[in-house]
Amino acid sequence: MIATAAPRATGSAAWAEALLRSFAEAGYALAEPAVLQPAEPFLDLSGEDIRKSLYLTTDATGEEQCLRPDLTIPVAREYLSSGRAGQPAGFSYLGPVFRYRSGAPSEFLQAGIESFGRADRPAADAEMLALALQAAQAFGLNEVEIRAGDVALFTSLIDALGLYPVWRRRLIKDFNRKISLEQDIERLALASAAPPNEYEGVLAALAGSDRKAALALVTDLMSIAGTSNVGGRTVAEIADRFLEQSTLKAGALPRDALAIIKRFLAVAGDPRDAVAQLRALANDCKLDIDAAVDALDSRVGFMVGRGIDVAKMRFSTAFGRGLDYYTGFEFELHAKGDGVEPLVAGGRYDGLLQRLGSAAAIPAVGFSVWVEAFAKLGTPAASGRPS
Repeated sequence: MIATAAPRATGSAAWAEALLRSFAEAGYALAEPAVLQPAEPFLDLSGEDIRKSLYLTTDATGEEQCLRPDLTIPVAREYLSSGRAGQPAGFSYLGPVFRYRSGAPSEFLQAGIESFGRADRPAADAEMLALALQAAQAFGLNEVEIRAGDVALFTSLIDALGLYPVWRRRLIKDFNRKISLEQDIERLALASAAPPNEYEGVLAALAGSDRKAALALVTDLMSIAGTSNVGGRTVAEIADRFLEQSTLKAGALPRDALAIIKRFLAVAGDPRDAVAQLRALANDCKLDIDAAVDALDSRVGFMVGRGIDVAKMRFSTAFGRGLDYYTGFEFELHAKGDGVEPLVAGGRYDGLLQRLGSAAAIPAVGFSVWVEAFAKLGTPAASGRPS
């Protein structure tokens, strides 16, 4: 359900009242989605690997249910079913979430904001960061480190390079995995030198094919073999894997593309300087990435307008949060000197609501507040001590 007022908090939970009040004053109504949620959306969006972290049950109809492992998807589902889908609407939340975490409590508090349907993306992004900083202040923390990036910039770069579709999928997937992309690119660039394998004939047959042709060939081969999957992989997954190997065998990542990607990933620091460096890269290498750079430039302008000191931001084109549903701006707030655990984290995820059943993509951006991370710092609000 969607509530219109925050619950009254007392004693050691006074920080909750301050936090939710600040969200309400900014126009974000309190959302209180059910604790028990359909498991399918979480499994579809995060893959079966998340199953071992979920607390699952089955209802009378046989549908899998789970205790909500986070609040973004439940809030998004409520928005889609509210009759306001596609219209601008913003929600705040504060409540328990549940997932297995080795060595840590399986039930913990999550607070945050989700903003849906706003077409003014740069302004909405800037507002999210400003509200995230307010959330940190509600916990008594006025000085934090801002780390930020923009996956849309990387996607724009890869598109501008005109690589094989399989290269595009692989590189964007690796970026979202939050691994060392440069090391992975070097590894992929050497893939064509790999020794022959038992499927060399299939790879040769697929050389220069598209995904549709690869799927047709693999479907025929598996039909002849009398099987519909191998090792748990579907026909489509096997076809994608063969097509990827065929493309890699056909030729390594072009050297000029590799150099451009490395130059792109080296851009870091003040986001205003990053804009200048990216425009220089686009000009030098004749790349059509202007729209993504313009969006970054506009976002920075809105941040400055909200009083955010962007000179203190740690912007990096290589920054990513490791979640594949982000489509643009991403950020984390850290305590000074803490290189691991974020206090607040979020970003733009314009494709998520369509994956949850919306007929069309709906702009969406938000963030989560990790209450226990503030508590570990011993901030006055989170620990219940007077500030």
